[in-house]
Amino acid sequence: MALKIKQFAVGEFYSNDDIIALGVGNAGGIRPSTNPDGSVNRVVLLTAVPSAKNDAENPYHDRIENDILIYTGKGLRGDQEPTGVNKRLIEQLDKRFPIWCFEQGFSRRSKAVGKNRWKFLGLLSLIRYHRESQLDIAGELRDVWLFEFDIATDMGPVSLDSDAALAPVLFQRSLDKRANDPSELVVEGAGTDPDSSPVERLRSWLLTQHPQRFEFIVKQALEATGYTDVGVTRYSQDGGIDVVASFGEFGWPVRDWLIQVQAKRWLHTVGRKEVAELRGSLAANGLGCMITTSHFSKVAIAEATEPGKSPITLLNGREFSRLLAQHAIGPAQPDDSAAET
Repeated sequence: MALKIKQFAVGEFYSNDDIIALGVGNAGGIRPSTNPDGSVNRVVLLTAVPSAKNDAENPYHDRIENDILIYTGKGLRGDQEPTGVNKRLIEQLDKRFPIWCFEQGFSRRSKAVGKNRWKFLGLLSLIRYHRESQLDIAGELRDVWLFEFDIATDMGPVSLDSDAALAPVLFQRSLDKRANDPSELVVEGAGTDPDSSPVERLRSWLLTQHPQRFEFIVKQALEATGYTDVGVTRYSQDGGIDVVASFGEFGWPVRDWLIQVQAKRWLHTVGRKEVAELRGSLAANGLGCMITTSHFSKVAIAEATEPGKSPITLLNGREFSRLLAQHAIGPAQPDDSAAET
């Protein structure tokens, strides 16, 4: 009988049997290991490599952005609840138990790679969790729970004997790193207005777009609403400014001011740090605007409007999608593509 694996190295691939050695079940994306008294010992969280197919079938698929894993709770249909295994993830905020993360690097059909298909990403620290509106697999609007995790990748091999002591240290390090951005969110519930389903459908489309393509959609929105001299800056090394524009004739009182926009095609929360950095990138005659497909933390909103500082206009994913809908900007319809051929 093969010996059970004793430690895991970040970046290495392991089998499902190896993962089971962590004391968890053999199925499911969230696998808790519990003590005799029912408390959590550790959790294993499984995610998958995003692909074009993932985008087409599920624009809300788990993704990693800026070393943050955005993970959607369990449940494919109807409203999700912070209960069951979803609740187990939330408990880390108080209990500081380790959460192990593995990413599926190879399909079960890839027989050439053998059983080792799961890459160990590292231990996770929960940054925040919040509710948001999404479309389920049937296209119905619902409430889901999103979890944002810090991924600790800069570590040596992790063993079953060391994870319990290591987890609180990593959790505190994550707290220290994000000390200026507490885990407060503006929570958007589903079904708050009759137009929320088509607006969310448009936001889900935006989430499938490449970040560079998203910048051009922002450009299109500015042009459609009367701004002139609209341009997209060079992708990367743009100093934090993605799109620039002038007010045009309607803005004659402020015609010498420049609109400078940062576009973030994100699923995770935009925090205070990003808003402050945008302000620091503005030209002397620049007016700042940040547009995201996600949302802003409360401290980010406070930073944008803090007295004595240049205000930054913030548009979250729902607000921007509503603006696009009003100006018929979005995925090409069959009739549109037929007219172009």
